[in-house]
Amino acid sequence: MEQQQLSRKIKFSRNTWILIIGIVFIASTLRSPLTSVGPVISSIIEGLSISNVLAGFLTTIPLLAFAIISPFAPKLARRFGLELTLFASLILLAAGIVIRSLGTIPFLLTGTFLLGLAIAFGNVLLPSLIKLNFPLHIGLLTGMYSVSMNLSAAIAAGISVPIANGTSFGWAGALGIWVILTIVALIIWIPQIKTKNKEATVLSKSTGGKEKSLSLWRSPLAWSVTFFMGLQSLIFYTTSAWVPEVLKSQGLSGDTAGWMVSLVQFAQLPMTFIIPILAGKSKDQRKFVVVAAVLFLVGYGGIFLGGNSLVPLWMILIGVASGSAFGLSMMFFSLRTRTPHEAAELSGMAQSFGYTLAAIGPVLFGLLHDFTSGWTLPLIIFLISAVLLFIAGMKAGKNEFVVPEES
Repeated sequence: MEQQQLSRKIKFSRNTWILIIGIVFIASTLRSPLTSVGPVISSIIEGLSISNVLAGFLTTIPLLAFAIISPFAPKLARRFGLELTLFASLILLAAGIVIRSLGTIPFLLTGTFLLGLAIAFGNVLLPSLIKLNFPLHIGLLTGMYSVSMNLSAAIAAGISVPIANGTSFGWAGALGIWVILTIVALIIWIPQIKTKNKEATVLSKSTGGKEKSLSLWRSPLAWSVTFFMGLQSLIFYTTSAWVPEVLKSQGLSGDTAGWMVSLVQFAQLPMTFIIPILAGKSKDQRKFVVVAAVLFLVGYGGIFLGGNSLVPLWMILIGVASGSAFGLSMMFFSLRTRTPHEAAELSGMAQSFGYTLAAIGPVLFGLLHDFTSGWTLPLIIFLISAVLLFIAGMKAGKNEFVVPEES
């Protein structure tokens, strides 16, 4: 009866729908500023005369920013409220996007770092916000925000090259256009600011009325979730940054290579919605981990072997695997914890260390390419990551909690 009442509230409450729409729009800003970079990376390299290693840092810098700020995001949210903290992060995101698009190397690097700091807040706090406001519908809401995130990422990857090559704005315009989406999200989120005191109080109560430090760093399960999160992120961001260049070296045009990466994003969409719902209904998520790992190996194995005829199939398999892994990583923050506070802390830990791990991918990929002048050795990174993802996921997928009940 209680679940039916909550379902009716979600269906008919105007305030609830406003909150859901706000979550969806914030989610749409969390990947599009990043996936827009990979397809135009060659234009940036040529326009600013930078090396492949520095180009790899354009993907790595946001990940390092994620790692730096993620542990502090839950603490700031408890101090100022989830809603106000997210609102401030949107302002910072808009500023970072604009600065990055000003057309010089210092602005490019500074803006990239600032938008990375901003996106980290949404990455960490949205799972906690969903667990707090929709405890009986975590899978559904996680699926909705995951779809929004990946849909905007797919569109960004697909239209970057047409904007860069087909307009007078160039690569700077292809990166800067996403400030419009951020401003829209900022406006939609304004009604939520007034609830900050309520949410801060709830988060405080979930810790027993004090700033309780959780012993997550000593939890093997928390580390498994962290490595799973980091490895799926490493695969995603390295793919976004470098697979277009790999495909172009195999004979595809720049536009086609960009749309192939966009195809990965579109293939993710159904899985980022379905997997959180299925995972939420399953006590054990290890079967989903197996499927994701196998599809990663097949997809990247196909790219490794070369040939253009089956590239769309490889991209679809990679997208299905990536969407499944991402959906699982988001759900693990809620499924492996009992309270919104624990979810925020686990999310902060996983995204801090996990994104540090993920940051290695694009730079290492570019470095290996510079050293070998080929793509064979760099592509092995994907195959190794898929195997490690499987190992971490088999622990993270067990029906356990990161904090023992007696704690």
